[in-house]
Amino acid sequence: MNINATIFGQVIAFILFVMFCMKYVWPPIIAAIDKRQKEINDNFNFIKQSKEDLKLAHIEAERQIQEAKEKARLIIFQANHYGNKIIEQTKLEANNERTRIISTAKIEIDSERKKIYEELRQKMIPIIILSVEKIIESSINKEDFNTKIINKLVSTLH
Repeated sequence: MNINATIFGQVIAFILFVMFCMKYVWPPIIAAIDKRQKEINDNFNFIKQSKEDLKLAHIEAERQIQEAKEKARLIIFQANHYGNKIIEQTKLEANNERTRIISTAKIEIDSERKKIYEELRQKMIPIIILSVEKIIESSINKEDFNTKIINKLVSTLH
């Protein structure tokens, strides 16, 4: 056997083997590699997009937190303002009520004072009349002139 023919036979066998592999073995392997590479690229792009979405979500969350804080500040400010307004209104109502109670009490005191004054006057009139009668009895004669003076005095006391 000739070495050249062996090498030539091996070259032909190798070429046939390579052609067979290129026709039947390589396409599924290349397809699997391409499919896996596409999946890796898709996953990489998904991760990249997820990171961007996460950044956007974080920014949106920060914005919403700031909005919520501003709304809370506004609500607190309005509540304080409303509370102060209620306090002022209550003070005004209390002051008006105090003034009303004081004026009612003054009227009642005046009325009571007049009532007591009248009662005292009613109780004092008989005592005064009695005293005057005794004074008059002891100092004045019972003439017609003196009777007129006493009647006049009595009528002025009633």
